[in-house]
Amino acid sequence: MSSTVFVHPTANVSPDAVIGEGSKIWINVQVREKARIGRDCIISKDVYIDHAVVIGDRCKIQNSVSVYNGVTIDEEVFVGPNAVFTNDRLPRAFNVNWQITPTHICRGASIGANATIVCGVTVGEYAMVAAGSVVTKDVPPYTLVMGNPARLVSRIDKAGNRVPRRI
Repeated sequence: MSSTVFVHPTANVSPDAVIGEGSKIWINVQVREKARIGRDCIISKDVYIDHAVVIGDRCKIQNSVSVYNGVTIDEEVFVGPNAVFTNDRLPRAFNVNWQITPTHICRGASIGANATIVCGVTVGEYAMVAAGSVVTKDVPPYTLVMGNPARLVSRIDKAGNRVPRRI
């Protein structure tokens, strides 16, 4: 790990994880083996990052987020507190046929607090998922979705402002 990386003494970071320069890993975070976190990221209190998760540069992952194996988060993504990413479409306590279903969060996307991202979806570039939403299908780039299940509400610009266009 680079000397520019900050890891809080209570964090549990696998020696097999890769943490980019300038990143900060805060209180009670767990980063599993083979996880890759980019440069200048903030991984806030009580976050769980499963093995082999990939997080791009300049991401902010807020408190108590769970990011499970199979999730790829591109650069400049914001994930609000208590959001969760699933990785299994048929969860069972014991399943000999268990398979990870990949999820992709594209550049600049924003995931609201308490959102659930069901595995197998792509959240497009600069898309926004409103707080408390449950995403069960792909979210197009530059759109705002909300609700349970999440539904397309409007087009947005790169900054997240609604754009007066038909959906």
